[in-house]
Amino acid sequence: MNVYPVIMCGGSGTRLWPVSRPSRPKQFAPLIGPETLFVQTVRRARKVAGFRRLIVVTGARQAHWARAQIEGADATLLLEPEPRDSAPAMAAAAVWIAERDPEGIGVFLASDHYIPDTEKFCDAVEKASRAAQGGRIVALGVKPTKPSSAYGYIRPARGEAHAEATPVDAFVEKPDFPTAERYVAEGYLWNSGNFIASASTFLKELDRRAPAIAAAARKAVARAKETQAGLKLDPVFAEAPKISIDYALMEKTDRASVLAVDFAWSDVGAWDAVYAACPHDEHGNAVAGEAVTIDARDCLVRAAPGVLVAAAGVRDLAIVAEPDAVLVCHANAAQSVKKIVERLRAEAKPQADAAGDGAGPAQQESARDLRAWAERYRLWLFAEALPLWQALGADYGGWGWHESLSLRAKPTGAPRRARVQARQVYAYAAAGALGWAGPWKAAVEHGLEGFFAYYRRPDGLFRTLVSPDGTPIEETAYLYDQAFALLALAAARAGRPSAEDEALALLAAIEKVMRHEKGGFREAGARPFQSNPHMHLFEACLAWIEAGGGERWTRLAGDIVRLALDRFIDAEGGFLREFFDAGWRPAPGEAGRRVEPGHQFEWAWLLERWSRRTGDREAACAARRLYAAGMRGVDARRGVAVDALDDRLEMLEPRARLWPQTERLKAALILSESAQGDSHEALRADARRAAAALWRYLDVEPSGLWRDKLGADGRFEEEPAPASSFYHLVAAVAQLSATALG
Repeated sequence: MNVYPVIMCGGSGTRLWPVSRPSRPKQFAPLIGPETLFVQTVRRARKVAGFRRLIVVTGARQAHWARAQIEGADATLLLEPEPRDSAPAMAAAAVWIAERDPEGIGVFLASDHYIPDTEKFCDAVEKASRAAQGGRIVALGVKPTKPSSAYGYIRPARGEAHAEATPVDAFVEKPDFPTAERYVAEGYLWNSGNFIASASTFLKELDRRAPAIAAAARKAVARAKETQAGLKLDPVFAEAPKISIDYALMEKTDRASVLAVDFAWSDVGAWDAVYAACPHDEHGNAVAGEAVTIDARDCLVRAAPGVLVAAAGVRDLAIVAEPDAVLVCHANAAQSVKKIVERLRAEAKPQADAAGDGAGPAQQESARDLRAWAERYRLWLFAEALPLWQALGADYGGWGWHESLSLRAKPTGAPRRARVQARQVYAYAAAGALGWAGPWKAAVEHGLEGFFAYYRRPDGLFRTLVSPDGTPIEETAYLYDQAFALLALAAARAGRPSAEDEALALLAAIEKVMRHEKGGFREAGARPFQSNPHMHLFEACLAWIEAGGGERWTRLAGDIVRLALDRFIDAEGGFLREFFDAGWRPAPGEAGRRVEPGHQFEWAWLLERWSRRTGDREAACAARRLYAAGMRGVDARRGVAVDALDDRLEMLEPRARLWPQTERLKAALILSESAQGDSHEALRADARRAAAALWRYLDVEPSGLWRDKLGADGRFEEEPAPASSFYHLVAAVAQLSATALG
């Protein structure tokens, strides 16, 4: 056998802050003994039977750490231009191996695991490699020593583990503790995240199950450039969706096997795991560095060089001191350290990464913070969200876009709304305008092809709902959906010569069918007089005006602005209502009293754009009043904009969806650009808080998805990620980039 260990160095180990940070992740820090986990992994890898060459996959930012800690010349560094999670990293390594040794076996190893028994590890790899020669993709499954909710599990076929590799029945997520107890009793194994497969088998299965990953990896390796640090993969690597190997392949392939191993193993995921792996003194303390302990028991105490830690009369604590930051937490709270890092990032503290050069002058703090947020959101959008939805959110086997993806990045099969199809077209066209180098044109063309084929009615309007197999479900033509069709065509105009003619034909159909004799338009359905569809029609008009469209778009936009200033917005309170009667007076009952903070922000953003283009000062004034009304709907405890208020601007619906957070951010940003003095600083501070609040919705795995509904109790609803949110997110990133990056 020709065996090529592949050490993957992704991740930043946030639960091991302040030692582990993005600039030096945990694998490159000495956590257990004087050697780093990476050095220990390298030494184990070189002892496996059939060893030929070591491959390390890491980011350019960490390349110097890897190069400095590799002993010997028998290693190749593959440098990722952007982090893409384990599946693309493994694919790139498999391509490199297959090109040089078609029969080569890849042993894909995490760089940050603690495995003290090298002999047992090497025996397991040899057994797994024999199974890999037979076409299996083998996971190393660790026999649990106790129930744990910190690990994923593997269920071997027939419910038991064997001496040799066994087919896999299922990969399962991290369970709660009672479920973990059941898993252990039923013979499940811990998923170690280490895999063995022949490079050719691995790539063939990716071609079948995740072709976008395989294609991006092949191109990235073929176009890679030799640098002093290593072989730098081509930027096309970013076209691969950011996804783990479990989600991308192992849960789908029929070639998955598991080899049960009983050596000591830890993924060293938090400080309690470090404590468990370290030697303890007679009082149960694990001490590293210069420390003094008096009457301290069962504590982890770590002091960086030049730092002295003294601990007295304490129990069950982790005390970790670095030159610029100190962590003190209870052993039971070790998993919560990640939340501390998120808080530091939200507040743009330099200690979230490496020791910085200070906060700088106070007058520069606001701009620096927003710039950091802009760069962070752009990276998330370009490297994670756009590739993931391109690969998994588009229905290339059928047509159009899936309505939603589960939080395991799987399509839900829900009926498809017209507005979602149009919004996805807009999102990818806007991403192209932002500078995303991915295949945005193909995404736009794919979306428009399905939209026109399955939604357009004989009268030129678009029906609202179609099944995934293309069967119309609901023929109703909503003004809301037509507005998004116009917006999509405006965004796609550069690559579609017929776009403006198609938009004008649609506008003529809208005028013919939906015009209201007292101004504005009727919406279909039980509530025909609404402000919201007018807002999106106004948005489409602005897009066409900015694209150089004719006077017709300006006239229609002006009519909608006049209706909003005269009717939609309450003259006394300065807030905007949702529902009206046929005379554009507030609808009777609760409907007429409904005020949505998200729409206050969204109208403010649009009216400010209109004012800048036309000089309409009344619209500019209204935008600021609307923003103030929207801020009445920001819950101070959770820091988020809620779904609805009443016309006294008091809480009506405490749930907080994702989209009002994007609109709050956009409005604060655009209004800050023309504000002066204290008002400017206040709006910039609002924008920073809005960016931090929105980020909570995006903090999911796999990255590139999101949560949509935050309850009054501060918990998110467990549900798929709706594709409809992408339009809001792309627009927010565009405004953040324009304001903070110029």
